[in-house]
Amino acid sequence: MNYPNKISKNKPWRLEVSHSNRGMNLEEMLNQSNNYYKEKDIALIFKKPTPIGIVDVAYENKKKIIKKAYFKEQSTLDYNGIYRGKYIDFDAKECLSKTAFPLNNIHEHQTEHIRGVIRHGGIAFLIIMMNGLIYLLDGQDYLWYIDNNERKSIAYSYIQEKGLVIKEGYLPRLDYLKTIDNKYFKGE
Repeated sequence: MNYPNKISKNKPWRLEVSHSNRGMNLEEMLNQSNNYYKEKDIALIFKKPTPIGIVDVAYENKKKIIKKAYFKEQSTLDYNGIYRGKYIDFDAKECLSKTAFPLNNIHEHQTEHIRGVIRHGGIAFLIIMMNGLIYLLDGQDYLWYIDNNERKSIAYSYIQEKGLVIKEGYLPRLDYLKTIDNKYFKGE
């Protein structure tokens, strides 16, 4: 018997389905969480827009469509804001590798930005989705790794050891502020 898309019931096949994240990518989950935090007056955290200069625009179906643009300057990290009186700045990355997080995902100017945020008393970190889990990797742990290793990637074992797993839920979708509380505000 053939089913839709010509899949035969008699053919041996296996569909591997992951129900984690239910079709959402990391950025969507963070944006939903940030909206929740803002609505509940818990924190103000925003996705930073990429600074672009528009060169050419076309009008299609009463909508402006950017046809040609350029990056005005290098962007820093994806998100920033304030929580419990502290400035926070972080980048969100999804990683398909099972064994290591490629460092070419983070540019040198972003690494220097992390150094600057920490130097000035802010909180900087990475949120990494890898192997079906979402980790918060502290900026200082990230900097220590790249300063003390010649590798072009961060071993997954290091992320497991130093990273904190962010629990996925309903509201907020990713309660990363609870993870921040446990990491940075313990004892307060």
